[in-house]
Amino acid sequence: MPSSRCAVCKHFRRKCQSDCIFSPYFPPTDPQRFACVHEIYGTANISKILQQVPVDRRAHTVESLYFEAQCRKNDPVYGSVGVLSSLQQEIFKVQTELAKTQAGVAFYRSSMEEQQKHQQQHHFCAVAAPVDLSFEQLPYLPSS
Repeated sequence: MPSSRCAVCKHFRRKCQSDCIFSPYFPPTDPQRFACVHEIYGTANISKILQQVPVDRRAHTVESLYFEAQCRKNDPVYGSVGVLSSLQQEIFKVQTELAKTQAGVAFYRSSMEEQQKHQQQHHFCAVAAPVDLSFEQLPYLPSS
């Protein structure tokens, strides 16, 4: 017979009341979620936090608590701040790489434009340059 107790009530081996503040956010199918949050915050603090938050924001609050707890378990010193810092460093590296790439593209684009201008000017000069030939310099074509 499947248990209808939430992960919190299951953890404490108590009956889960119909108005249990934890049951919507800690289902019996995911006991590790509660264990992680419980290890960092404790059940009393989780309960206090949930009671202070409007009902429509509680699910998001529990998601945040879970994320924070996971980060704190993975990095006890910096927690989620360490994750944030790491992501900011990654963003900075990518922005720097993007700026370098854009500068390279701009350089090659201007280089190509200069090359095209030079070729057009050279072609124009070759076509439009006046030819100073006298009658004697023209090739001789025998009459037929």
